[in-house]
Amino acid sequence: MKVAVIAHKKKTFGGGLDELRVRITDRQVDELLWYEVPKSRKAPKQAKKALKEGAELIFVWGGDGTVQRCVDALAGSKAVVAIVPAGTANLLAQNLEIPRDIEEAVRIGFEGKRRKLDLGRINGEHFAVMAGVGFDAEMIADADRGLKERLGKLAYIWTGLRHAGGSTTPTQVKIDGTDWFDGEASCVLLGNVGTITGGIEAFDDAKPDDGWLEVGVATARSKLEWGRLLGQMATGRSDESPFVRITRARKVTVKLATPRTYELDGGARATAAKLKADIRSQAITLCTPY
Repeated sequence: MKVAVIAHKKKTFGGGLDELRVRITDRQVDELLWYEVPKSRKAPKQAKKALKEGAELIFVWGGDGTVQRCVDALAGSKAVVAIVPAGTANLLAQNLEIPRDIEEAVRIGFEGKRRKLDLGRINGEHFAVMAGVGFDAEMIADADRGLKERLGKLAYIWTGLRHAGGSTTPTQVKIDGTDWFDGEASCVLLGNVGTITGGIEAFDDAKPDDGWLEVGVATARSKLEWGRLLGQMATGRSDESPFVRITRARKVTVKLATPRTYELDGGARATAAKLKADIRSQAITLCTPY
C-alpha cells in the first residue's frame, strides 16, 4: 500500500511526527510519501500531489484548518483520508470520535471503517464541520491572533465573552430558493455535524452523511440573551431557545446589510456581504472508528 502523510510541522502532541512515522511503518506499507507544511494553507498543494502520486491512504496531521484545507483539495476524489488530531479544537475528529492518540489514530486509518461523508461548500470552498458569519466568525478571528497557542481551547471562551452582546446586522436568508429569515441577526451558522467551536452542541439532529446542511440563525443581542442561548445549548436542545431558529436545506444564500467576517471549520476568512452555500453529498471518504 502507498501511504502519504501531510503534516503541519508546527503542531505536535505525544511523540510527535517521529512517533507517527514509526506507527505507520509498523504496518504493511510499500511506499511512504511524507509532506510537511509550515502553514495550513500550504497543505492543499501537497494533498493534490499525494493523490497524483497514487497514495491509497492519506494521513492528515494537524488541526481543523489543515484538515479543512486537505478535504477541500480532495473533495470529489477517490482519496481515503485518516485524521491525526494535532490541533486545538479538533472539531471533525471530535465529532467522528477519533481520539487524540497517535497509535489509535493510525490504527483507525489502517483498520477503521471507510465512511463516505458530505461536505458543505461556501463561496466555493469546502468545509466538513461548519461555516458561519457574524459572532462566531469574529470570535474565531480573534482567537487566531496568537491566543490559541497561549490559551488553547480557553481562547474561544475568552474571545466569546468579548464578542457576546456585540452588534446585529440586517440579514436575509434563503433556503432552497425560499425566503426563510429577514431581520436582525448576530450570527448565521451552517453545520454538517452537531458539535461546533467550544464543544457546543449547536445542531442536535445533524448527521454528516444525510445530504443536508443544518442552518441556524441567532438573534441574541445582549450578554444576558447570549448567556441564555449558550446555556440552552449546553443543557438542552438548541432549537428550544427563543434566540435561535434552526432548519435544514441543500442550498443557502445569506445577504448581509454590511460585510462581516465569515469562517469555515474554525478558520477565519475575509469579510463578505453575500454567502452562497450548498451540500455535496458523499464528497469525501474518511477513516472512522465505526
